[in-house]
Amino acid sequence: MSNDRYIMYGAEFSLYSGKLRSYLRKKGIPFDERSPSALTYKRFIEPRTGVRFIPVLHTPQDEVWQDSTAIIDALEPRFPERAVYPETPAQRLAALLLELYGDEWLLIAAMHYRWNFPDDNQPFIYEAFGSMAFPWLPRFVRRALGRKIGARFQEFVPRLGITESTIPAIEQSYQGLLAELDSHFKDHDFLLGGRPSIGDFGLIGPLYAHLYRDPHPGKLMRDTAPHVVAWVERMLSPQPVDGEFLAGDRIPTTLWPVLERMAREQVPVLVDTEWKLGEWHREHPEAEQVPRAIGEHSFEIEGTVGKRMVLPHSLWRWQRPRDYYHQLETASREPASELAQRLGLRVALRARPKVRLTRRDNRFVIET
Repeated sequence: MSNDRYIMYGAEFSLYSGKLRSYLRKKGIPFDERSPSALTYKRFIEPRTGVRFIPVLHTPQDEVWQDSTAIIDALEPRFPERAVYPETPAQRLAALLLELYGDEWLLIAAMHYRWNFPDDNQPFIYEAFGSMAFPWLPRFVRRALGRKIGARFQEFVPRLGITESTIPAIEQSYQGLLAELDSHFKDHDFLLGGRPSIGDFGLIGPLYAHLYRDPHPGKLMRDTAPHVVAWVERMLSPQPVDGEFLAGDRIPTTLWPVLERMAREQVPVLVDTEWKLGEWHREHPEAEQVPRAIGEHSFEIEGTVGKRMVLPHSLWRWQRPRDYYHQLETASREPASELAQRLGLRVALRARPKVRLTRRDNRFVIET
């Protein structure tokens, strides 16, 4: 590459593209976005990354990176201004927990509201899928092919635990979250004050790509949570932000209900996923690469119990707040410990599972 601009391969409808796009804009990193067609996947993305996932970032040094979190962590040392990781322990732990919540758990609401309201959403999303993959084809052909692409995503809906019996609880939880976030963003521009943290970037993925842009959930957000709408638009605006995190390592009172929801709904699933991964590894001691799903387990949301596939890859992001908690010196751990205690997470954060994940060649493998 001949200039200092990065190239992001992503899509407006892609959850993790929304996370990376927002990060690049808020940091003021010069970039151009390209929509990856089927030919782009075949000729560039797959040969350079080994996988078929977006977003992908092509650097001016001709590096090609995949995975929004890995890309952010690679860019932070190069662009230290407007750091997205708070330096103080309680705020940093809270930000990492909320990134995990947005990246992994809000996928349930995002997929439900995208695929279970076909009359409102499907013409819009099929057109978007087809236009990205096959922009050179006539519109009616793009829509037909977009429907085929969409069918592959729809297959995951019940596997995420989104079923007739759990949908009322999923909607109750999401609408409760919207109310909590709306109350928070009434008084704060971002989760932890005047600057977006890694937690904001975790939440913006589902809250923008699926829940703000798709017609049905977009109307719900605009009708019930105007301050969340304003935050989404701040996060996607092209202007960088030079504000600061709240002084004194303070967690806003309005943010506690969101953190408590994350701890209540998501962490039990993560703990059980660790147990299931340990069992799988004992049964497959020679295996290195981890499957995308390893069986099924229960989860509970708003008092309703459902079944979903076990997703071991979520543990890589769960390791991030836990590793941060472990690395804190005893003298500086107290604020983070108080946050963990209030959320009922001290035992979960202090645990040291025998099986860990790492990324190698853009794939999740057992850490050795």
